[in-house]
Amino acid sequence: MLLAASMYYSHEYTMDAVARRLGTSRSTVSRLLKVARAEGIVTIAIRDPQAHRLGVLGVIRDRFGIETHIVPLPDDASEVERLTLVATAAARVLGAWMDSSMVLGVAWGTTTTAISRELLPKPIRGAVVVQLNGAANTRTSGIAYAGALMSRFAEAFNASILDFPVPAFFDYPQTKLAMWRERSISRVLNVQAHADIAVFSVGAVAGSLPSHVYSAGYLEPADMQILRDEGVVGDVCTVFLRPDGSYADIELNKRATGPTPRQLAEIPRRLCVVAGDAKVEGLLAALRAGVATDLVVDERTASLLVQLMHSTDARPAD
Repeated sequence: MLLAASMYYSHEYTMDAVARRLGTSRSTVSRLLKVARAEGIVTIAIRDPQAHRLGVLGVIRDRFGIETHIVPLPDDASEVERLTLVATAAARVLGAWMDSSMVLGVAWGTTTTAISRELLPKPIRGAVVVQLNGAANTRTSGIAYAGALMSRFAEAFNASILDFPVPAFFDYPQTKLAMWRERSISRVLNVQAHADIAVFSVGAVAGSLPSHVYSAGYLEPADMQILRDEGVVGDVCTVFLRPDGSYADIELNKRATGPTPRQLAEIPRRLCVVAGDAKVEGLLAALRAGVATDLVVDERTASLLVQLMHSTDARPAD
């Protein structure tokens, strides 16, 4: 009985092949396998991926009060495939939300670039796409990168574009304060503040698909050291976050041009889109900071997020 069960279930022999190896009939093998199941020698479990997704979804929704869309993945999906599948799902969500005369705020990045490529045309009227964070750095103006991204969103929704012509990070906080008083910049800030929808991701410091802000010359070595010293685990709209979601006293954020989590919270619908193991810590920090009303995430990242939530909840307080 044990040999028949091992050959059939573990080594995937057919019943006829098992019968030949044991020198018996197919019907005898069938009876042996039936008895093996009845006596508990063989147990069969059916895993329902949908049930697991619903369980993870419920944990995230209950903890943070956000609408969560979990994207199924093939078992062998690569990081690039995960990003594409999540971007496609996010593009569909965004397309369902957008309507005439709406203002859409977009934070540039690897993920929003992927979303822009998956958008389906929706011929609405009077919509505006506004850039949420500056894109220039010491190597480039950022116009080509952010401009192409913004153009794809605008083309999909027949919208006008409002660029944000400032660097991602100013050299000095005082320069940022002065620029924010300029009428041309304050006009963009005002449109951002009155956006109907914001779409963004969570930046990850490392990983096989490092976030654009960490890989394209936006940060100097001294800046990276500051982030390590502050315990930063990621960013949203180039505003850096610690694991607990705090950000206000991080020195680099005084020079950042993206909206803070508090400013984002003024936007009615805020779509956070995340794919990849490296983003889990940053995602948890972002959710703790209250940046999102809606989350699109792949099922592996969602499962790792819930595991991290449980493990950090279980740690004793310092």
